Amino acid sequence: MKVLVVDYQDPDAPAQFTESLRTTGFGVLKNHPIPQGMVESIYREWLAFFDGEAKHAYAFDRDKQDGFFSTEISETAKGHSKKDIKEYYHYYPWGRYPTEVPDTASRYYGIANQLAQELLGWVEQNTPADVKARFSMPLPQMIQDSRKTLLRVLRYPPLTGQEDPGAIRAAAHEDINLLTVLPAANEPGLQVKGTDGQWYDVPCDFGTLVINIGDMLQEASGGYYPSTTHRVINPTGEGRFKSRISLPLFLHPRDEVVLSDRYTALAYLEERLRELGVKM
Repeated sequence: MKVLVVDYQDPDAPAQFTESLRTTGFGVLKNHPIPQGMVESIYREWLAFFDGEAKHAYAFDRDKQDGFFSTEISETAKGHSKKDIKEYYHYYPWGRYPTEVPDTASRYYGIANQLAQELLGWVEQNTPADVKARFSMPLPQMIQDSRKTLLRVLRYPPLTGQEDPGAIRAAAHEDINLLTVLPAANEPGLQVKGTDGQWYDVPCDFGTLVINIGDMLQEASGGYYPSTTHRVINPTGEGRFKSRISLPLFLHPRDEVVLSDRYTALAYLEERLRELGVKM
């Protein structure tokens, strides 16, 4: 399995990127317009937040799904019994933002969301007509004015040696949404599962942008675009003593968007949140 690294500025980038998504579920962009300095600032600012006590004042809201999720209530991946070794903060523009943290991540949300709409347009343009006919509307329109597109600021803490046997930073899973847009993390560990059942490292040079397909796009395309299983493995060596910061933007359609004969976006999301144990 080979996830392509595509130059955003290449005239053929939309076709190359979409082909990588179709064949692997993932694509990687270099020379993209998201400022790397902004990403690095977010990593520093939020690592300080996670290292402090103020985070506990923003405990997550079970109904709205915004705020801080501690390691004790972190997700358990579908089909797994061990909680992931991670803590994270969910940010929506309408939700809470910690006063202790500069607004860099809030500003990043708008920039990344604008790029994400463009990437959905690339996919739309390079989708065969018979598959495109399944879409209830053009893909970029599905996320316009959506209140569900989520920025997750994610911290995998240093390992202590006291972790549950078999627990890893993020167990094998698929994302729920249309596309996930992810600046390369400050530490390695992201892997994708190939059709041969083997695990492969996703190219993640610092400064690149990793994009993967979620279950909603797989559903909307009738399986043409695969939501590929991926995970974040535990580090070894000196990496065990370092935090890993990650910044996925999960592109979600508006609630009423029809994905298929079986699901609206809202029905699909609520089903998956119940499976993850973060919503009753």
